[in-house]
Amino acid sequence: MAKRVSKDDFEKEVLQSELPVIVDFYSDSCIPCKQLSPILGDIEDDYEDKAKVVKVNINFDEELMEKYEVMASPTLVFFKDGEETDRTRGLVKKAEIEEKLGALL
Repeated sequence: MAKRVSKDDFEKEVLQSELPVIVDFYSDSCIPCKQLSPILGDIEDDYEDKAKVVKVNINFDEELMEKYEVMASPTLVFFKDGEETDRTRGLVKKAEIEEKLGALL
């Protein structure tokens, strides 16, 4: 299961990560977020030593939501070497996530 991060550990877990990171900006009340969760779990399992998946709850971490200009949930933001490289909004298929992640590996 993806680790939940907040503004307190975002830099360490995402920006300083040696692996590419997918950040899932989600809300507990969001149905598409819940539907995306098992897909991200599969990605996490499939890319265990190659990439990392973390979650940011936009209800509790508004500061991160604003900093990264997240306007809707779910929003997936892809990071490599501390820089945002790509993003998707809404419920996306596993293949689309893998395609974006593949570009970072």
